[in-house]
Amino acid sequence: MNKWTRRFEWNGTAAGTAAGGPSPLTHHYFAFLSYSHQDSAEADWLHDELESFRVPSSLTGKLTANGVIPKRLTPIFRDQHELGASRDLSEEIRAALSASRCLIVLCSPAAAKSKWTNAEIDTFKRLHPDGCIIAAVIAGEPLASDIPGREEEECFPPALVAKYNRRGKPTGQKTEPLAADLREGKGGRRVGVLRVVAGVLGIGLDDLVQRENLRRQRRLATIAAGALIGMLVAIALAVVAVQARDAARDQRREAEGLVSFMLGDLKDKLEPIGKLDALDGVGSRVLAYYRQQDTSELSDSGLMQRSRALGLMAQVAYARGHTNEASAFYRQALAGTAEALRRSPDDPNRLYEHAQNVFYLGDIERLRGHYRPAELAYREYKQLADRMVAIEPDNLKWRMEVAYANEDLGIALYDERRYQEAARQFDAGIRPVQSAVTIDSNNSTYQRELANLIGWVGQSKGAAGDLQGGIAARRQQIALLNQFIADGSGDVRLREKLIPAHVGLGILLASRGESDEAVQQFQLGIATADRLVAVEPQNRLWKRYAAAARLELAKTLLAAGRAGDAAGALNAGCAATAALRGRDPNEDKWRKLQTTCLAARARIAMSSGSPAEARQLAGTAVEVARLGTGEPPSDPYVAASAYRLLGDVFHRGGDSARAAGAWSAGLGLLPAGVTEQPWETYEREQLLRRLNRNDEARPLSEKLRAMGYRSTS
Repeated sequence: MNKWTRRFEWNGTAAGTAAGGPSPLTHHYFAFLSYSHQDSAEADWLHDELESFRVPSSLTGKLTANGVIPKRLTPIFRDQHELGASRDLSEEIRAALSASRCLIVLCSPAAAKSKWTNAEIDTFKRLHPDGCIIAAVIAGEPLASDIPGREEEECFPPALVAKYNRRGKPTGQKTEPLAADLREGKGGRRVGVLRVVAGVLGIGLDDLVQRENLRRQRRLATIAAGALIGMLVAIALAVVAVQARDAARDQRREAEGLVSFMLGDLKDKLEPIGKLDALDGVGSRVLAYYRQQDTSELSDSGLMQRSRALGLMAQVAYARGHTNEASAFYRQALAGTAEALRRSPDDPNRLYEHAQNVFYLGDIERLRGHYRPAELAYREYKQLADRMVAIEPDNLKWRMEVAYANEDLGIALYDERRYQEAARQFDAGIRPVQSAVTIDSNNSTYQRELANLIGWVGQSKGAAGDLQGGIAARRQQIALLNQFIADGSGDVRLREKLIPAHVGLGILLASRGESDEAVQQFQLGIATADRLVAVEPQNRLWKRYAAAARLELAKTLLAAGRAGDAAGALNAGCAATAALRGRDPNEDKWRKLQTTCLAARARIAMSSGSPAEARQLAGTAVEVARLGTGEPPSDPYVAASAYRLLGDVFHRGGDSARAAGAWSAGLGLLPAGVTEQPWETYEREQLLRRLNRNDEARPLSEKLRAMGYRSTS
């Protein structure tokens, strides 16, 4: 057991504490550190700072409102385990809260949304109505929920600002907690840590700062006296020191030269072939080297290389599906590039490095479904790209960054269901990238971007109901990718782009009733994915692509009446989906795949005369799509489709009342007044018809008929 999860010794049982009463024991922890596990890196840092802080000797032993001031703030309790599988706080957590003198809350938008952080605050306030609580702000904005349009920035959990009476009961009123701001540009981390320490000790910040400065002055005086004596020895050893310095300098130059090679030429050779283990090894070796260096003393080049290594580790974690780990690495890299940019704000190369970290953090937010933070990150990325071009207008690489930023804004429009605007945004970005490919025809990065933009045009047009336009764009994308590959590009990422291109074309063709060609496209996507997974078995993205392609193939074959052919693809797709769950069981993409798997199996069971099995599978599909009972679905249309199937199973079994209940539940999930993709409109239309609301369904049917849409579900 490591030092972060020390248990404390009990003189009796914890039954009284667990029941909600105050602990009869004295405090065994100076503080309990409460935080969202998305903020683990910041929690590690703050825990280290607090437990290593030495209280000035002139303060130790004094009595304050928070008790006797100790020499060290140790131990401080923090829990390292996720609590997502539990309904309530564990006995250990409740006992630790009861045995803690103070509560320190690491405040961020993630913490504000964490029910466990909120529960820990609530429990502490109930156990210690007059207890000391310090809010350590690391991200977001305090009380932003009171500002229209900025609610997502709120960093205070609800219980933190709730006022409790002396009996530990909520009063319904609000209170403003004692806060220490640790955000960059908001006071600084050093002052922020001193504010937290002052709050825990129950003393004024000025008193602590003055005594801390006095202690430093005494230490410096002692060091100066020792230095004076040591100077005599140093003079005698000067020649040896100079020789040793030169040798150390040569060794450091050699080491940093090797680091530069590893993050440059070696990385560029490994990245296109998708070898995650090798890339992981490069990043780990580089970080191991920099751990031996004092980060504050790193040169500009050393600081940038350390940030690149962190970015590489984040890239590998991202590809493996470890989004929390990737986010933590990118945030550390962002701090490094921000410092490098502070030192030289007009250096376009530093702007570029910083922009990459800003983009990837935004992209992770987008994958989590947090579209507003993602859009803000993309806009910051665009501003950084514009600054690069303003400094060096003729630099093609910087101009491409502007193109990437415009694409990201198109993606933001797509996520906001503004499909026609998104299609125009992507289409407008094609010509500048085509020019870049013409200038540098062997640049696989530009090739990928051109193919990507055309793919997004197809995706957006299909979502807007222009199925033929979407099909044409997808065909163009596939032809372009095959051309680049045939011309000799060895970049595995071009082949990666082929998988969603084939699957996307297959979905559009199937929605037009062209099932035979759709099946061919799904099979091409599966074959490409299988070849890539054989190269790098740990690449989660490629595995997800392969699973999705097999499930779409099975759906199309089922819709075409080829249940026997569909079984093999369905079994393989479901098995691949189940294997993906171990990495991130709450991921929305996995839930959609699992729902598709269960729904297809339910349809086969229903058609083969197995009503009990069909009911069980359809019911499970609803639970998966809805994230369990009592939770809003991540995709209401996927959940509505599962309810439609469940209602069909009940109806087939003669239970009209339960069928109508399932259909009504599905229709009730669908949002009003939003732009819908064709398949989403189809779900609404089908549910309305099953509920005999034909007047409402008729205009939707006409709209789908005008598109030429046909469903495969």
